[in-house]
Amino acid sequence: MRDTKESRLLLVLLIAIAFALITVDIRGGEDSPVDGARHAVATVFGPIENGVSSAVDPVGNAVAAVRDSGDRHDRIAQLEHDNAALKAKLGSDDRNRSRVRQLDRMLKTAGAGQYGIKGAQVIAIGAAQGFSWTVTIDVGANDGIRRDMTVLNGDGLVGRVTTVGPSTATVLLANDPDFTVGTRMESTDELGFADGQGDRPLRVQLLNGKAKVAKGDRLVTFGSQRDKPFVPGVPVGVISRVDPSGGDLTRTVYVRPFVSFTKLDIVGVVVEAPRKDPRDEVLPPKPKPTPTPTVTVTVTPSANAPVDGQQQQ
Repeated sequence: MRDTKESRLLLVLLIAIAFALITVDIRGGEDSPVDGARHAVATVFGPIENGVSSAVDPVGNAVAAVRDSGDRHDRIAQLEHDNAALKAKLGSDDRNRSRVRQLDRMLKTAGAGQYGIKGAQVIAIGAAQGFSWTVTIDVGANDGIRRDMTVLNGDGLVGRVTTVGPSTATVLLANDPDFTVGTRMESTDELGFADGQGDRPLRVQLLNGKAKVAKGDRLVTFGSQRDKPFVPGVPVGVISRVDPSGGDLTRTVYVRPFVSFTKLDIVGVVVEAPRKDPRDEVLPPKPKPTPTPTVTVTVTPSANAPVDGQQQQ
């Protein structure tokens, strides 16, 4: 179009009309009289504008990509959070399965000895100062727990109850230096007294200085008068070392406990003693010895070997 007086007047007129339409549109709001025309134009030219914009506006595309990237990052973060929660749940399930196994072993031990037990969980450990080995369990007087009751788990003797509160109790562990329990040897019935030594094996003084004992022999509790503080037949441990007999009235052996005192969780308090001594019934079956293979070597003389009295050339 040529730059003439008429073209300039037409341009001014178009600008005036555009401002008038904008004013009417703003004042009309949702009921704007030009809303229908705007929608019609958007319907026709919208797809074209999107295509042209995607082709000629790389900066806008980059901004949109960054915005979408942020959304994807948020989704990834949420997925990672959900994954961590799932792993935590699986870990909790593993722990629950471990507790079920512990409870199952303890119930089998109690059944073999005909002990009436009250199940409990270790909720705290005592201070290790002064070689004190104690734990706190989540049952107490309200649950029928009394002082000087035997405590066991699926492996054997854990300790005895020393202090009782309304809902908790303190257990002195069998490896505490102040702990002493009467023991009986499996099969031979040799009697002795086992003392705790902290993280070292139990020290057992056998009453018979000439008792025949060997590494691998097992011991159980002998039992106390009226079954307090110890009921009979609870597995104690396995002899790991025997001191040589020096003609003394007693003999010393060292016993590795069946119970791991650093990994206690589910335990049982014996609230009802067995009607009769279970003897060795609670002990697990002895492991079968592994046979040692014997190799026999047979030497076959060679055809070129020299005859007696002849020298090989």
